Amino acid sequence: IRSTGSACRNLLPSRVGLRFRMPLQKLHPLSCAIHHCFSPSTNPQRPPHCSAARRFTSLSRLPIRPAKARRGGHGRQQQRNFWAARLAARLLKLRYILLGSAVGGGYTAKKTYDEWKDMLPDLSEYTWIVPDFVWELSENFDLDKLTSALPEMEEIAKILPDMEKIGENFTFLKSLLSSGEPHISVVPQDRNICYSHLLSHNQEFCLPVSHCAVPQQGLLRELILIQQQIQQHEEEVWRAAAASNSWPPPEPRPNPAQSPSPTQAPNPKRKVMVHLPSTCTMKYQRMLERLEKENKELRKVVLQKDDKGIHQRKVKKSLIDMYSEVLDILSDYDSNYNTQDHLPRVVVVGDQSAGKTSVLEMIAQARIFPRGSGEMMTRSPVKVTLSEGPHHVAMFKDSTREFDLGKEEDLAALRHEIELRMRKSVKEGQTVSAETISLNVKGPGIQRMVLVDLPGVISTVTTGMATDTKDTIFSISRAYMQNPNAIILCIQDGSVDAERSIVTDLVSQMDPHGRRTIFVLTKVDLAEKNLASPNRIQQIVEGKLFPMKALGYFAVVTGKGSSSESIESIKDYEEDFFQNSRLLRDGMLKAHQVTTKNLSLAVSDCFWKMVRESVEQQADAFKASRFNLETEWKNNYPRLRELDRNELFEKAKNEILDEVISLSQVTPKHWESILQKKLWERVSTHVIENIYLPAAQTMNSGTFNTTVDIKLKQWTDKQLPHKALEVAWETLQEEFARFMAEYKGKDQDDIFDKLKEAVKDESIKRHKWNESAMDSLRVIQHNALEDRSITDKPQWDSAIEFMEETLQSRLKDTESVIADMVGPNWKQRWMSWTNRTPEQHVRNETKNELERLLKLHDDHTAYLANDEVTTVRKNLEARGVEVDPVLIKDTWHQLYRRHFLQKSLFHCNLCRRGFYYYQRHFVDSELECNDVVLFWRIQRMLSITANTLRQQLTNTEVRRLEKNVKEVLEDFGEDSEKKVQLITGRRVQLAEDLKKVREIQEKLEAFIEALHKEK
Repeated sequence: IRSTGSACRNLLPSRVGLRFRMPLQKLHPLSCAIHHCFSPSTNPQRPPHCSAARRFTSLSRLPIRPAKARRGGHGRQQQRNFWAARLAARLLKLRYILLGSAVGGGYTAKKTYDEWKDMLPDLSEYTWIVPDFVWELSENFDLDKLTSALPEMEEIAKILPDMEKIGENFTFLKSLLSSGEPHISVVPQDRNICYSHLLSHNQEFCLPVSHCAVPQQGLLRELILIQQQIQQHEEEVWRAAAASNSWPPPEPRPNPAQSPSPTQAPNPKRKVMVHLPSTCTMKYQRMLERLEKENKELRKVVLQKDDKGIHQRKVKKSLIDMYSEVLDILSDYDSNYNTQDHLPRVVVVGDQSAGKTSVLEMIAQARIFPRGSGEMMTRSPVKVTLSEGPHHVAMFKDSTREFDLGKEEDLAALRHEIELRMRKSVKEGQTVSAETISLNVKGPGIQRMVLVDLPGVISTVTTGMATDTKDTIFSISRAYMQNPNAIILCIQDGSVDAERSIVTDLVSQMDPHGRRTIFVLTKVDLAEKNLASPNRIQQIVEGKLFPMKALGYFAVVTGKGSSSESIESIKDYEEDFFQNSRLLRDGMLKAHQVTTKNLSLAVSDCFWKMVRESVEQQADAFKASRFNLETEWKNNYPRLRELDRNELFEKAKNEILDEVISLSQVTPKHWESILQKKLWERVSTHVIENIYLPAAQTMNSGTFNTTVDIKLKQWTDKQLPHKALEVAWETLQEEFARFMAEYKGKDQDDIFDKLKEAVKDESIKRHKWNESAMDSLRVIQHNALEDRSITDKPQWDSAIEFMEETLQSRLKDTESVIADMVGPNWKQRWMSWTNRTPEQHVRNETKNELERLLKLHDDHTAYLANDEVTTVRKNLEARGVEVDPVLIKDTWHQLYRRHFLQKSLFHCNLCRRGFYYYQRHFVDSELECNDVVLFWRIQRMLSITANTLRQQLTNTEVRRLEKNVKEVLEDFGEDSEKKVQLITGRRVQLAEDLKKVREIQEKLEAFIEALHKEK
């Protein structure tokens, strides 16, 4: 069979557009049209079999045999008696005979070839039907390997028809015709026409009249002999018809619903006639199925060979992949210039559980969608890009993983992934989502197109669904169908009453004239079984039952309802159903209206027709939009580059990382100075109030030092390390914020401020100080505070200066507090025209009374006794001032602190010259400077702690903070919503729109160029 097909192709001109004979499920409307055009019913004046045979077979007219050359005058020449001269004359005559025979034979062969070529139909207008790879076979196909793979002549001879049986059949048919039986249509062996003829006319049947030739000369001669026998039988049939002078009219077609009358005897001739075409059909059906399988494997080999060469050359995307990329970009493009997406795509709509997903799976040739029994499974639109490839695989737009659709485990994983993506796209509190899931499916023999599977239309919101689910589904469906170039694939369940359909009303609203709608009736097997009147199905597919209109009507069967059925078993079941269905047998359905294969061919043709008609208009619209956006940018931002949101984020990211790196360049001296200052500010109040002041109340130096040591030990064990780490962490934050603020200069872009602030806050929030060093810091601080040995005079002077500064600062703060308590003095009242409040007046009187008490008892303790509080209160009451004991104690606390600080400052000045006495341990001296030693211990502890914290900062924490900043930036970079929130403004949006429009326009122009090349 392969040899025969190869020979036929060699006899035809290149790119003639002929296709292999197709089975019932591949029947194309074009073949149906050719059949009706040349059937006997349309042209009764001309014998049908001659017209059909001469139009569609290259062997129906035999080559003209050249006439035998007549003997010329040389035959009558007189006999010569000289044998040598006679021999020479005959040799000369043989030369001219050979030369004349060669010239005549060449001319005759050329004339015969031209006649055969002229008889072939001109199908060049239909070359677009043949896929691209067919024209590339000569480039990518190894003819030597094909020749070696061809079967032997013995194998071909086994499958050739039996010529003796054909002769017997024609003899029998001749007797039938002469006895008045219906005529026979002898047509070429185009299986599409023959098959549709068998299904549409019960009384007529087809016989093969030609077989394709093979390059071998012996087989070609056999085929010519077969053709001669067939022509002889044709002539006998026509002579028998001429002898009878008229063709008997065909008998009326019996109604299959009515039983035959008992008086009508069965005609044995009719039984033979019915049996003969069925036997012919079954025989050639098996042959064609084998050829189709070999053809599919051959195409797969060619595509695999082409696929292997991808890495050796520049990748060339297919038309459908280029078009799908444009649709993906448009789905993310928010148009602000009324440039709507009007590019074609096939929108699959239908009622819930009507079979939308099953139809799409049959077109994609794989069970790729999740399934459920009666529940909603499609929760978001799924865009499926179908294209041809060597392997049957599927891949998501945003993923590099390939799912092998030939493996059940990959199919299960793909269905699970689609279900997860659908549920992830649905927001909390909702049931469906408008977010599109993009999926690419490739495989041998798949029709190229882009389909969008939408959630099924429902009539009632059930428990567990959001209240707006029904309206949301309607709005999603309208959004896709309102595209004037979208092809609407309306799916209707044939097993339910037509009056229950919801989607048909919706489709008729969006496409009232039916110019872009294709109606598909599913579950026809159940409909035929359940409906009492099969004519109702005919009314549906003829567009007479529903108010909607459509370009075409199709009837399909998508299986028996089991989720475990394979695509191949569903195809077989569908084909068997329609072959045996009375819907097709009785003419209620046409052959080109059934099977999902015919549906996919029709949808693909309509899709590409719509693409060719609308894509250039869309490209012009985006070109105009691009001009408007570029004009706005030039007028508003003439000196700035067009950076979109991602590019701006990368620029801000580099700036932030530069600022973090500059943080590591801070000098150790600066770190220690800041840490020491901030730590003392944090702990100074505790040192003065809880350590120095209680110890100063003691009577001798031994008790003072003991009290100081105890309190310092308690402070170091419980509070001091934690306070130090808090100070270090706050210092790191402040320095980080300071560097980010100081980095701003003339080149700094204010559009990054919100992003930098968010990065700083999130980085600090994530940063956790390494507290493992706390124990070692506690030991270091404890050892520093235990040391009392001041080695030289500069250290003593430094301690005196530190103590004096601290006491003066505390005294200044205390005096400010007292001034606020008693209000303005007489000078401020006169100069500022202000008065004291009643509370300030009471506090002022209380202050004056307590100051007199301090003058009388200069060495008074820090706390008032109860009898002293009572005395002060009575003295104030005697002067007409009512005062509360709590107010007296509060005022005394501030006054005593001032008194104590003043005395300490005086004592500090006395100790400036006390280093000599300190070295002698204050022996034989009335001067005791233990408080100076305490401040030296505190000062040394602050210095050592600052140094330790600085080392931890520079060696560990700054690097960890830099790592956190990088992680935050990476997280923000992956979060598109976060970038939209942090990088905003008209400038950003304009740059985004410009980038999208340019990308769309460029891809559209590349697609249009490739589309024109394909034509």
